[in-house]
Amino acid sequence: MLHDTVKHDMPADSRELGLHDPLAESFPPGREGRFLFYLAIVFSLFQVATAAHLIDFPSQVVRAVHVGFVTALIFPLLALARGYGSLGKAVAWGLALLGVAVAGYQWFEYSALLVRAGDPLPLDLAMGVLALFTVFAAAWFAMGPTLPVISGLFLAYCLFGEYLPAPFDHRGYDFGQVIEHMTYGTEGIYGIPIYVSSTYIFLFILFGAFLEKAGMIRLFTDISLGLVGHKRGGAAKVAIISSGLMGTISGSGVANVVTTGQFTIPLMKRFGYRAAFAGGVEATSSMGGQIMPPVMGAVAFIMAETLGVEYHEIVKAALIPALLYFGSAFWMVHLEAGKHGLHGLPKSELPSPMKALASQWYLILPLAALVWLLFSGYTPLFAGTVGLAFTLLLILGSSIAFGLPSMVVRVLFWIGLGLLAASFFKFGMGVVLVTIAVLVAWNAFSKGGRETLLVCRDSLAEGAKTALPVAIACAVVGVIVGTMTLTGAANTFGQFIVSVGGTSLFLSLVLTMITCIVLGMGIPTIPNYIITSSIAGPALLQLGVPLIVSHMFVFYFGILADLTPPVALACFAAAPIAKESGLKISIEAIKVAAAGFVIPFMAVYTPALMLQDGGALAQSIGFPAAVAYIVFKTAVSIGLWGAAVIGFLSVRLGILERALAVLAAFTLVAALPMTDEIGFGLAILFVLVIWRRSTAARRAATTSGGTA
Repeated sequence: MLHDTVKHDMPADSRELGLHDPLAESFPPGREGRFLFYLAIVFSLFQVATAAHLIDFPSQVVRAVHVGFVTALIFPLLALARGYGSLGKAVAWGLALLGVAVAGYQWFEYSALLVRAGDPLPLDLAMGVLALFTVFAAAWFAMGPTLPVISGLFLAYCLFGEYLPAPFDHRGYDFGQVIEHMTYGTEGIYGIPIYVSSTYIFLFILFGAFLEKAGMIRLFTDISLGLVGHKRGGAAKVAIISSGLMGTISGSGVANVVTTGQFTIPLMKRFGYRAAFAGGVEATSSMGGQIMPPVMGAVAFIMAETLGVEYHEIVKAALIPALLYFGSAFWMVHLEAGKHGLHGLPKSELPSPMKALASQWYLILPLAALVWLLFSGYTPLFAGTVGLAFTLLLILGSSIAFGLPSMVVRVLFWIGLGLLAASFFKFGMGVVLVTIAVLVAWNAFSKGGRETLLVCRDSLAEGAKTALPVAIACAVVGVIVGTMTLTGAANTFGQFIVSVGGTSLFLSLVLTMITCIVLGMGIPTIPNYIITSSIAGPALLQLGVPLIVSHMFVFYFGILADLTPPVALACFAAAPIAKESGLKISIEAIKVAAAGFVIPFMAVYTPALMLQDGGALAQSIGFPAAVAYIVFKTAVSIGLWGAAVIGFLSVRLGILERALAVLAAFTLVAALPMTDEIGFGLAILFVLVIWRRSTAARRAATTSGGTA
């Protein structure tokens, strides 16, 4: 199992996070570790060169080489991390070489393979089997058995599904046809998932690695502390902002828990939050980064590619739900702080957000440029390449600027660098590359500059290493997608969902939700989304759910699987930091993340919540009014749910008051005739009851104070 990769003297709970990010530790020491370190740098440079079109290989070759690098790194890295003996290391290196051989065969035989497509040679089939073996072995080695077993069952269905009873059978496919479909062309392991991994995902992971090495976590933390640290329950609000912001860049919720959680969880505990609640807040916030634009854990790019829509359409659908999700988390920690009388941090002890921006303002610029490019209609690949190039310019340039003799010279330097960066849009990547080369040479001749170059070098290696679990998951999940395209297996499950939906759309949604959560218990967000969207997405579309809404539905619940017992990877990642049971943290995380469970259902019935056309409400009152109404209704239901879960509003709530709040929230979520009217009526009744109680409590406090 993967958790063995973490050092044996760490707490047992911490080992669980290996399922998503087994290579989070630094590279192993020794000659082998150094070789792998520089191989990871070569991997990153190859991906950057292909993205910037400095190297123009066919897409199939880029995908194959991408997988070759992944298998070449995963096997020996994990063998060294687990402390295998000579035999174990030899086997790992042998498997790595097999992965490289597969990539080399795809590369050198590319043209010949195109010519003999549909009539493969025995050697082609042998290399295809080897490709499947290395990908499955790497996935098992890196992520445990869950995803390889599921993918293996789909592969077995391709080979033997014709012997199943109707309606589960298919017409039958011979061995050669299955192997060719899965390992050559763009339908199997080299399909859309690995295409997105080898382009968008890798670039954005690398982008996040550079920003993280440059100090983005510290910047986000300082800004968060300065903005909300002094408010009621400020420590938890700091965690929500900093973890959410970092999660939008890092793309990995579990890895984000481990990085930002090292600071935020102890901070929350120190100021009175229960350990389980502190861990739940961190897990919820970190996972929420994957639904917050601009990056959204890289699923946004896969979704856009799958649906054939512009990236900004995905962001448009995600924006309001993401704001409601984080608003809900804010509300929960605010109520928890009020219930236990937890005040903010002394303002005199907090950093100034303006000073933090003044000292590290340049870190915001690449992110701003990235967002601007994405929303200006440029492709994510172009935006990621430019964003990464600008990040390098700023990191290298800032190191030089700090050593310049006067402010005037620094200003002139930054103006010149800005003009060179802007000239990219007219003269192309060559100008930026020459500028980067000059800055590298300049940094090489100064002490501080050499340290900056080492940071850049390490960022290339760390970015490649961070991308490995995602890449191998995308490769092995390609077998599932390939099974869908070859056999049409999605139709069987889809027809079942549609048949249930003919009786009750709500039951179809619940069935889809359970499927997403169960799959997500052992599978990272990206492959979970790919599997469930390919199975359930078309079925929900047949039931009248808009396409983007149906995909966002499965995406949300794939993320929430990392907060849901019994696995709850994000919560178990927080457990050793919080020094609390992962299960207890999971229960608290579900409470804090209530909006995540509510929003997808409400969006299905009222697509205006995701700024999508359709739905009875938009047809009756108009689209703008429908958006305003559904956002208001969702906010009210989340507010009621928070009060019920925490047991506090302005006073502590009794059982009946909490039950009233739950009933009001549920009726607002339900999309049945008269439920909105009943829900708002119950909400008003609840507010009146609490207002009377709080007024009476204030009078009693005033009276007792006067008597004293």
